[in-house]
Amino acid sequence: MHLHFDRAQDGDGVYAEAHLSSNYQGWRGIAHGGIVMALLDEAMAHAAGFAGHRGVTASVNVRFRHPVPLEAPIVIRGRVTWQRRSVLGVEGDIYDAEHNLLAHGEGSFVSRGRLEAVEDRRNPLTRSADDR
Repeated sequence: MHLHFDRAQDGDGVYAEAHLSSNYQGWRGIAHGGIVMALLDEAMAHAAGFAGHRGVTASVNVRFRHPVPLEAPIVIRGRVTWQRRSVLGVEGDIYDAEHNLLAHGEGSFVSRGRLEAVEDRRNPLTRSADDR
């Protein structure tokens, strides 16, 4: 999705700001549900990366609360909520410009090892300037 995630200012996970173009339309003027799910998955993956893990999605549950608008600012947040051995609990949220919650996702990721051991675009330690 070519989003740039940074550590959240409150220290709780990561965030990215975006404007979705009409290319991502489902019904008129709103984002397709699959795109919303992809945004949440990206946020959760980046949260795992910022926590030092490279991993893969094991499961995701999404709650669509309000339509995600096109051509309007949105904020996507992700965070790690727990870890048991190699499994991470992750959450993601999408907000509109007025801070209304539009969609929420919860999931689990399976860690494939520490991120510092691999050069990856999600690794904040090894990303090139072009990836930021």
